[in-house]
Amino acid sequence: MRTSTTLIAYAGGLAVVFAAALGVGAVTGSPIDMTSTHTDSHAAADPEPASGVPAGLQVSQDGYTLGEITAPTLAGRSGTLSFRILDADGAPVRRYDDLHEKQLHLIVVRSDTGEFRHVHPTLGPDGTWSIDWAWPTGGTYRVFADFQASGGPGQLTLGRNVDVVGDLQPAALPAASRTATVDGYTVALAGDLTTAGGPLTLTVTRDGAPVTDLDPYLGAYGHLVALRTGDLAYLHVHPEGEPGDGVTAPGPDVTFHAQAPSVGTYRLFLDFQHEGTVRTAEFTVPVGPTPTPTAGSTPAPHDGHEGGH
Repeated sequence: MRTSTTLIAYAGGLAVVFAAALGVGAVTGSPIDMTSTHTDSHAAADPEPASGVPAGLQVSQDGYTLGEITAPTLAGRSGTLSFRILDADGAPVRRYDDLHEKQLHLIVVRSDTGEFRHVHPTLGPDGTWSIDWAWPTGGTYRVFADFQASGGPGQLTLGRNVDVVGDLQPAALPAASRTATVDGYTVALAGDLTTAGGPLTLTVTRDGAPVTDLDPYLGAYGHLVALRTGDLAYLHVHPEGEPGDGVTAPGPDVTFHAQAPSVGTYRLFLDFQHEGTVRTAEFTVPVGPTPTPTAGSTPAPHDGHEGGH
């Protein structure tokens, strides 16, 4: 991943990134293992939590807390990233419900969204989640834990920041585009991300030909993560249909329902699997104010796609 719009200040040898990526672009593959898999139910987009705060901005919610994160402190140094989810009594949670074939999804994003990774750690008997880990660059990273504790109130996304010492070379955002390329694949984005909500369709092609045999991956033909730049508010986005339902085709189109919590600029990360390999296509999309129709008027569609659900 190659986006960054902020210079990094080093203090006491600690690299701290706090940035907002702006603009619209298409991004290619990552220099490290950036396979990513966002997973949620196939329902319509979730509303904001009862607190009114978008997902991922809180370390604690509904009696659950993302505990301290242990990880290598230097970029490029191999080690283990580990953490625990704690209940209201401070005890580690040991039982989770499956969310698209996994009990917890770990999403790690550099604060400028220039690095993105979504993987699945292993749960130990003491309630500790762990995974082999190395940071690709220095900077500030947001670590999201997406899970549903057994007997809990429902799916939660909690987040914490981790500061990593190391070099970071800022890079300009790519030019505005509704297409992204990765490993010879082209992904085209149709539809608009709005505060009213509506469909987003991503179409996968290779060498100009539609890809009609996408692999099922974690219960879907594609997964989409959306993050608001600046604060990295985490947007739940859901694929329509599922493999084997007799209706959903294995490409080239993968459709999602999404609703932005506010105006602003958002980063979209689409994961799809083909011929056994997961790839990630990225987009940066602006979300503006939703027009208020006047009496007797009919809202015009955008690029042939309606903005509502």
